[in-house]
Amino acid sequence: NGFQGADGFRLKEEKRGKEVHATTSKDFPAGQPILFVPESLILSSDKAMAELRSPEMLAAEDFVVGREAETEARQWYLMLKILKEIQNGRDSPWYAWLNSLPRYYENAAAMTDLCLQCLPPLMRMLAEEEREKQRRLSKECIDLVPFLCDDLKYHPRDFCKWAYQIVYTRGFETEDGDWKIVPMADYFDHGSDCTEISPSYDADGNYYAYTTYDVPAGSALRISYADPRNPAFLLARYGFLDENCPSSYCKLLPPTVNQDMLDLGYSHNRMLFYRTGEVADEVWDIFLYTHLSSTNNMDDQQALMRAHRDGDFETKLALHEKYYPATSAALLEHVDGIIEEIDQVIKKSDAHPVYIKNEHRRLPLIQRHNQFVRETFSNVRNRYSPDPGVDWMEATRVTVEECDDAECATKLCVKDLQGNWMCEGGLGPNWDGSERVKSQTVIAAEYN
Repeated sequence: NGFQGADGFRLKEEKRGKEVHATTSKDFPAGQPILFVPESLILSSDKAMAELRSPEMLAAEDFVVGREAETEARQWYLMLKILKEIQNGRDSPWYAWLNSLPRYYENAAAMTDLCLQCLPPLMRMLAEEEREKQRRLSKECIDLVPFLCDDLKYHPRDFCKWAYQIVYTRGFETEDGDWKIVPMADYFDHGSDCTEISPSYDADGNYYAYTTYDVPAGSALRISYADPRNPAFLLARYGFLDENCPSSYCKLLPPTVNQDMLDLGYSHNRMLFYRTGEVADEVWDIFLYTHLSSTNNMDDQQALMRAHRDGDFETKLALHEKYYPATSAALLEHVDGIIEEIDQVIKKSDAHPVYIKNEHRRLPLIQRHNQFVRETFSNVRNRYSPDPGVDWMEATRVTVEECDDAECATKLCVKDLQGNWMCEGGLGPNWDGSERVKSQTVIAAEYN
């Protein structure tokens, strides 16, 4: 009646046990089931509410409503189910699974105030929303829960926050509004470029994981957590940077968004800058629309909307070409503004000494996120600027940021006349002389 994994299904630890994810140690053909989880072991908000809701819970529910967290009631009841099973200890059928889960998180709910100050404004706003959600469901929300003991409620480790992290980072919403956690299947990583796993349920609610293609041995087994075009959400909710993400939200926030703009495609998953430097059509449409609004050119603005709704691409293209000098200038002004904001928070995070970074251990991840966004916006600028300058590869002097799991450091590299690079600084090797596993990002360049 427990989990069943195919021969070759493995859990792999990385980063000193901080990360555990599903992999395969043998080849799997497409369409093969590799994991089975019985319905009885699937945790769900519907089942939690049916089990735990009672007249004695009304006072606790009223407290949650008073904290304006009623929209999170399903997740809260699933948290209570997790806490009840923690309280049951070894008698819980989920004991082994719960004991295997991480205690350390790098998402917004785990960030310090200093970490938030080192995020760009839009990302900071998203992170603050996630932290506020966690605050509304903090341990005060379980004080009036009658079936939880005081030892659990007031434990110094804050089991309530841990339950929150489990529910929000390992759970997902189903089409019927239920919130589920499928133990063991929650070890599938996120994939943005492709996914190896397709989930399925039979008529009895049992879970199966099937391979989507011929998966070679040694491959990570991945599903999709969320829209891969929104790395900011993945960082805020789950605590990782998806560096394979092909695009990023352009971070354009008009003072008002009307129905015309929504019809043109204004949304966070369509207003995209691509890693290649390309800009989504929807971004150009919005810049054109706002330019026509600012100049009170109602005739061409209405012509744009008619062409868009009628699928008249020739007219739209003609309008874009007519106003390209103005829209491209507005685009570059927006890009430069975001890059300036990112540079400011990069300097802020770099200014803290190592002991501060050790206390605020999410800073290296935040720095990598900031560099990732900056690189994407710089690619856009280089693509559309009338004077894009020269490429990084043509630089003669660069500043490189190196980061591992614990810290970051910068090194200065200079190219000699023969084209060889000489570098000083950085993280250096491990204590035993071996090469340290680290990321490297160019953050500044000079040209002679």
